[in-house]
Parts: sequence; C-alpha cells; structure tokens
Amino acid sequence: MALNNIIRRAASRVVPLAFRASAASQRYLHHHGAACPCCAAVTQPSRNLLPRVFPSVAHHYSTKPKSDESLARVIKSEIECALETQEEDEVSTLSFSFLLFRLASQSVEVPEGFPFKIEDHPGQQTITLLRDYNGESITVEVHMPDISAEDENEKDDDEEQDDEQGSQSCIPLVVRVSKQNGPSLEFTCTAYADEIAIDSLSIKDPNTSEEQVAYEGPDFGDLDENLQKSFHKFLEIRGIKPSTTNFLHEYMINKDSREYVAWLENLQKFVEA
Repeated sequence: MALNNIIRRAASRVVPLAFRASAASQRYLHHHGAACPCCAAVTQPSRNLLPRVFPSVAHHYSTKPKSDESLARVIKSEIECALETQEEDEVSTLSFSFLLFRLASQSVEVPEGFPFKIEDHPGQQTITLLRDYNGESITVEVHMPDISAEDENEKDDDEEQDDEQGSQSCIPLVVRVSKQNGPSLEFTCTAYADEIAIDSLSIKDPNTSEEQVAYEGPDFGDLDENLQKSFHKFLEIRGIKPSTTNFLHEYMINKDSREYVAWLENLQKFVEA
C-alpha cells in the first residue's frame, strides 16, 4: 500500500508539468512561428517540395530518345549474334560471309619459319609485314579479305571456271622491294587460295618529285610470258608464295572478325553514353 501511494503522488506531479510544457510550446509557436522559418518548415512542410524535385528527374530521363534505346538493343543483339556465329566449328573455305565471323578471340598461330615480322595495330584495316633479304628491305601491306568481283563484260567461254574463281575469297597485297638509297619495285597483287596474281608492277624512285609523272611501264599482263614467270619467282624467293598468303588469308579473316566486333562495341558505347 505504501508503494502504491508513492507512485500515485509521483504521477500527480509529472502530468501537470507535461501539460504546462506543451502549452508553453504552443504559445511560443503562435507568437514566434512567422519569425522562425525553420520552425515553420518543421511544423508545416512545404507542399511545393515534391513538385520541384520529381519533374526535373522525369525531364532528365526523357531527354534520351526511345529510338536511341532501341538502337542500343539492336547493336547489343548484333554483337551477341556475331560472337555466337564465330563459334561455328565448320566454316566453308569459299564462303566469305562465314569466314568473316570466325572466332574473334581465337589467335591465329604463326607457322614455323614464317619469314616476316607482323605489325598489327588494332583499329586499322591493314597489317604490315617487314623483312630484310640480302640487303633489300621488303614491306608488304596486307588488306582485308574481299571477294573477287567479275566484270560482266569480261566473261568468256570459260565462264564456269571464272565464276568459281570469282566466288573465292582473296586478299589484296602491295609488295615493295627497295634497296638502300635507290629505287624500289612495287607489286600490286591479289592472293587467292594457292595462287598469287600480279596485277601491276611499277618502279618507285625516291628522287622523283610528286609533280613529275613517271612512266609506269606496260600492263603486267602484256609483258612477255617468261618475264611474268620470272617476276613470280622473284617474289617467291622473297617470301611471297602460296604458303605465306594462305596463312595471311586466315590471319586477315580473323582480324576482320575482331575489328568488326570492336567496331560494334564502340558504336554501343557511343549510343549508350
């Protein structure tokens, strides 16, 4: 009983104090609320706060056109499709469309005894081969694979044979053989499977200015047949032979595949930025 009396007396003293503190705070806010913005903001939040924040966020996301988002999805799908196609195990040697999508991440192994040093820079559509041979500097510029297109006006009686060669994948080459402080020979070639065709031959003199027009000589096909064979042998001795160009064919197809995927990825980065 004594304990209950003590609790009741303590409660009777605390409750009136709580009411007086609450009443005092109400009177202070009533008289000073207009002069205290902080108190006013706490007791009565601004109704304009949300309208000022959320419209700007919505406006931020609406600045990107839906067409860009669609384009990004299409590019991503194309990358995935290209990578999946590159994983095909069986690829036709005469089908450039399949060769283009060979496994980009797979490196092409350089064959033993390959006589050239390869300079391959990502993002470029050519590679450069370098070699020194008996005091000569040999430079080969290798271009991306292409399919030989046959001119309708140049068809002859061997049309079927020409059509078969015309469907083959080939790589264009520019071969430069130069000697120290002297002129150089420049061959424009087309390398097919197990065959190299010399399209043109010219002499480049470093002492000739660009304003001078040098005599380029006759068309290579118009040269004497023995002379043509001798120039083919000239290139073969210096490393331009079918075993070399067949490897380069595979190498450039692999590079074309890697460059295509990298190109798509750069497009994706730009569109999604």
